[in-house]
Amino acid sequence: MGAQWKNANKSAGAAKKGAVVHKLAKEIQVAARLGDPNPDYNARLRAAVEAARKASVTRDTIERAIKKGAGLLDDGAAFETITYEGFAPHKVPLIVECLTDNKNRTASEIKLLFKQGQMGSIGSVAWMFDRMGILEGTHVDKNTDFESAAIECGAQNVESLEKEELAEDQAGARFFTDPTDLDSVNKLLTAAKWNITKSELGYVPKSNVELTPDQEKEVIAFLQELDDCDDVHRVYAAIK
Repeated sequence: MGAQWKNANKSAGAAKKGAVVHKLAKEIQVAARLGDPNPDYNARLRAAVEAARKASVTRDTIERAIKKGAGLLDDGAAFETITYEGFAPHKVPLIVECLTDNKNRTASEIKLLFKQGQMGSIGSVAWMFDRMGILEGTHVDKNTDFESAAIECGAQNVESLEKEELAEDQAGARFFTDPTDLDSVNKLLTAAKWNITKSELGYVPKSNVELTPDQEKEVIAFLQELDDCDDVHRVYAAIK
């Protein structure tokens, strides 16, 4: 089962550090606004905070983002989610989720970025994806059985994380759930000693477009350019 397209953020150089921190802080802020500002009672916020810590975001930045989302600071921008659909080069379907405090600015930037692809209308490619809960987590036991963990917690499917996403002597997996089961699966995995680093509703392609190596490079360059946009939060594309 395909997963969210991954960009090079995890190995980004110092030049991109500020952009990565800003995106992580926005996710924390939105998670705190939409749910309980206490990570212990908000699975999305808990995962967002964990992802920020993993990226070495400072404690002060994390706490400030939570306070902004909870409405405890006057300077907190009101972010909203906007979704765009279309195609990358070579007819690769994709869905772009943005978090923005200025819809007009974001629309202009996304339209410009889509010049190398093709922007579609709402629903034009969404039917090519399944809306699912997506969780990522690590386990201290590198020999842990992913499939058994998925069955026991009620996940629909599971796949292992790539080695570069993990620390040494660590196991990692990505679990897929029904949207309504996301929170319950999160809690069961946590109880089973999984450290959840991502917990979100996302889009999983029903099938992936086959590309030649040169085509794949072109598509990845297009997706990276999209992801570099400050307002773009997540990009889902039908490639492996």
